[in-house]
Amino acid sequence: MSEYKKLEELIVYQKLCKLHIEVCEMTRKWPADEKFELGSQVRRSSNSSPAQLAEKYDDRHLRNKIEGVNRSRGEAGETVHHLFVAKLKGYESEAVYQSFRERYKECIRILNGIERKLELYLPERERRWPDKSDQGSGFGSQHSTQATALREEPAEYKACPPGYPEPDLDPAAPDIS
Repeated sequence: MSEYKKLEELIVYQKLCKLHIEVCEMTRKWPADEKFELGSQVRRSSNSSPAQLAEKYDDRHLRNKIEGVNRSRGEAGETVHHLFVAKLKGYESEAVYQSFRERYKECIRILNGIERKLELYLPERERRWPDKSDQGSGFGSQHSTQATALREEPAEYKACPPGYPEPDLDPAAPDIS
């Protein structure tokens, strides 16, 4: 993993925080009855996405760190859903929705890359992302035939320092967001 960075230096964290601030500003213009309904939900999920990264950033347990990335990605997806509903209700335009959607999609791709990189520290049989060299019959094919219990055996794990690794952003990589 590259040298330790402060949480605030992590690009995806910065992007998610900025998106949260924009979402909060946008919801102020919504009808009064929505400020505490849909507005509250979208503000909470948009804040929770970077908060999930922050919560697990210095966690020493690799699986917890991966779970923080998963939860952050889930909250980003939930935020996009709430923004879609706001568009359907006529509170926001298609252009505004698409702008947020694309920026959240970019964050989700970065989070996918971080998760892939973190999983390199797991024993191969426990990884959820397929190895690029895997020529099997599909996603996770090498793992689907093995029914192995997940267990913590320190000798099998590579050292995982605090923080999150920078993802390898390969433009040719398939978009699985």
